[in-house]
Amino acid sequence: MLTAVKNEIRVCLLSVKYNIMRDMLNKVTFISNILFMMLNNASFIVQWFILFHLKEDIGGYSMKEVMLLWGLSASTFGLAHVLFARVFSLPELIVNGKLDAYLVLPKNVLLSVMTSATSTSAIGDFLYGILVVCVFCFSIERLLLFLFFTITGAVTLTAFSLLMGSLTFWLVRSEMLGQQLVNIMISFATYPDGIFNTKTKFILYLIIPVGMAIYQPVHIMIDFSLSTLLIVLGYTFLLSASAAFVFYRGLRRYSSSSLMEAKL
Repeated sequence: MLTAVKNEIRVCLLSVKYNIMRDMLNKVTFISNILFMMLNNASFIVQWFILFHLKEDIGGYSMKEVMLLWGLSASTFGLAHVLFARVFSLPELIVNGKLDAYLVLPKNVLLSVMTSATSTSAIGDFLYGILVVCVFCFSIERLLLFLFFTITGAVTLTAFSLLMGSLTFWLVRSEMLGQQLVNIMISFATYPDGIFNTKTKFILYLIIPVGMAIYQPVHIMIDFSLSTLLIVLGYTFLLSASAAFVFYRGLRRYSSSSLMEAKL
């Protein structure tokens, strides 16, 4: 059992590695995509400097805490799209019958789909987040927590996207709703949760999981709580298991388009 799991992980890591190496064939484009994404993210720092010049705190957040929020949001988004970019286009694969190429592979179908593509520019998001933490609020403990929550956040974002995308097995046009909810999660992750009212927070914590992916981890990094950390970890596992379950249940309904090709 453990050997099989290790082999699956090894194959997934090799898939990500080769995806990145393929993009690195054009080194100028590869590096430019990363640098321009970092510069694009950095441009928003000016906006927050201006806002905090006008007001001492926003939603209970100081400048340092907002930068921590932005850093975690960027790194979470980046890691999810570096490792699991194909999940975010799952509805297209289902609707166009392109899952055939993954069903013929001698490895786990879900992992094959998840790791079959990489977004090069997302590497810039990931590095930007780490740089922000190191510049604005560095400490060894916070950096370690940041890296840990980047992983849990990326898994949560990926699982949520997988769950929404898997609805396409039942409802063909559900990809529009799913994509909108994922985009909402990414957008709300860059604003302090203190500016939202109770009803909005309810949605962001229980329906759209930005609360557990971003907000709670930021609170933990500011004021550490082991119990809250365990809740975030448990939520991440539960959402991931639920998303995988829904995907495989939906896969039973999948109608092949008879595309006889394999992903190598």
